Amino acid sequence: MAKVVFLGLGVMGYPMAGHLRTRGGHEVTVYNRTGAKADAWVKAFGGRAAPTPREAAAGADFVFACVGNDDDLRSVVLGPDGAFVGMKPGAVFIDHTTASADVARELQEKAVALGLDFLDAPVSGGQAGAENGALTIMVGGDDKSFAAAEPVMQAYAKMIVHLGPSGSGQLAKMVNQICIAGVVQGLAEAIHFAKSAGLDVEKTIAAISKGAAQSWQMENRWKTMTAGKFDFGFAVDWMRKDLGIVLDEARRTGARLPLTALVDQFYADVQASGGNRWDTSSLISRLEK
Repeated sequence: MAKVVFLGLGVMGYPMAGHLRTRGGHEVTVYNRTGAKADAWVKAFGGRAAPTPREAAAGADFVFACVGNDDDLRSVVLGPDGAFVGMKPGAVFIDHTTASADVARELQEKAVALGLDFLDAPVSGGQAGAENGALTIMVGGDDKSFAAAEPVMQAYAKMIVHLGPSGSGQLAKMVNQICIAGVVQGLAEAIHFAKSAGLDVEKTIAAISKGAAQSWQMENRWKTMTAGKFDFGFAVDWMRKDLGIVLDEARRTGARLPLTALVDQFYADVQASGGNRWDTSSLISRLEK
């Protein structure tokens, strides 16, 4: 059993912290910007809540975070009430936020200067993966920190891959989001085409879903996409945030991502129609106006 902290109890962090308590058997302290959410977590799982990241992190072996973006991450890590000030030397900070590779490298450098360890460890699998403890975790950082943190992360993971030095986890998550963007747009166009051609969509998907066209998105989203239901899953606002990070990194490295840039603009169309909180499969909505 380790003494662990979880910062950020959103749709991902809340169940992940719960698994650390129930599956991992760890002593867990939580912090959330909205204190009522932290109190609700303690009521559900035990452990304790702290009023600041610094107080939460005091004496912990591992500090986890899953917040919204680069600025949110800096706000819980840095400054007089940030987690880094409270952490003991040798403790490991594991960041599950989908953020930029630059902020990962920045925080890793600051952590080393303070005698701390830092891993960037974004996740894939969505809310369902977090709730079921079946996330894929892409990790950047040094070997020693990864070896220490991997057994603890197993509480909510189905796969954990160490990809290289600091920033590598975030870069791999960008690859993940590039793939998802293209697949969802392709599936949206396929369903739209099938409807327009007068095909039975259910029979058509059954015919193609066990062959080369198969994907997680097809298996899990074709029915709701066909029905025009988008009130679950990963929100368009968050996907646009992620694709913005991808496109910024591509400009820096010289990578050419024409499809990703186009799909990002399609998601902007969905936002403009009021679909900010719809899940990412709502790309089909702009084809069926």
